Amino acid sequence: MGAVILTGCASPTAASPAATPVADDASAAASGYPITVDNCGTEVTLEAAPERVLTVKSSTLELMLALGLADRVIGSAFSDGPVPDEYADAASGIDVVSDKVPSQEATLALEPDLVFAGWESNLSAEGAGERDALAKLGVASYVAPAACKEEGYMPDPLTFDEVFREFGEAGDLFGVPDAAADLVAEQRADLDAIEPNDDGLTALWYSSGDDTPYVGAGIGAPQMIMGAAGLDNIAKDVHDTWTSMSWEAIVDANPDVIVLVDAAWNTADQKIAHLESNPATAELPAVKEQRYVVLDFPSTEAGVRNVGAVASTVEQLGALGF
Repeated sequence: MGAVILTGCASPTAASPAATPVADDASAAASGYPITVDNCGTEVTLEAAPERVLTVKSSTLELMLALGLADRVIGSAFSDGPVPDEYADAASGIDVVSDKVPSQEATLALEPDLVFAGWESNLSAEGAGERDALAKLGVASYVAPAACKEEGYMPDPLTFDEVFREFGEAGDLFGVPDAAADLVAEQRADLDAIEPNDDGLTALWYSSGDDTPYVGAGIGAPQMIMGAAGLDNIAKDVHDTWTSMSWEAIVDANPDVIVLVDAAWNTADQKIAHLESNPATAELPAVKEQRYVVLDFPSTEAGVRNVGAVASTVEQLGALGF
């Protein structure tokens, strides 16, 4: 990955350099450390590759596993479901320290040298600890860049190029750039091999909510996945990652297909039951004919499962007769 020295407080874009090695001497330059990145507006400097990493959210754990770094993960927390089968053996020795975001006290008790968070909100006074407070205690923090919310840091829109760039940045931070390059090459090849559906289908991405549905909007992972699969998102004009949408607007849009996010706390079956019992949606052709595509929650956030989510979407569309 290309690299330049960060100076000042310039905000990165989706195409910004992956990471910033700062060479103090020949040895440091050879190792790639110290390394500095501007992460969601917080400058993170690592003097060496982290060896004791706490992951928060599935996206961060699975990226560590995909990079071959299971031995550096001292614990995982707030995962959204089981890891994919291909990572199950590597993950079997990793302790699940909390089903939710661990407290700062619990985090510090693990003695991590870095907390790798899937959401910015994981790093708060009520969560694993505020980033400045952790840094003062010698614990670095890094947020998956796709989850950055501040203007100038949030990908707008999220693209597969950005997702792959983030794999490269993580590879640089953890000292495994070759593993990251191999991961990107493999996923690019898999993505290029997918033939998107060409039937011109419209789709609703139904994430959660009964009274008011929460749906995939126009600039986040849902749009990226649907677009790559050949689906036309009915909420694509909403400039956000996810958004609320009235049932009346959904009925008016009359989507050809409904993508259902299957989460432990709000399963696809629960969503189907609601769609079929709700008078506003029960008569939609997509509901009456059960034109559903089901994706598990961890595959719907930016990470190593996104390409697989595109492939699964296309495969399920084919099974529906499209």
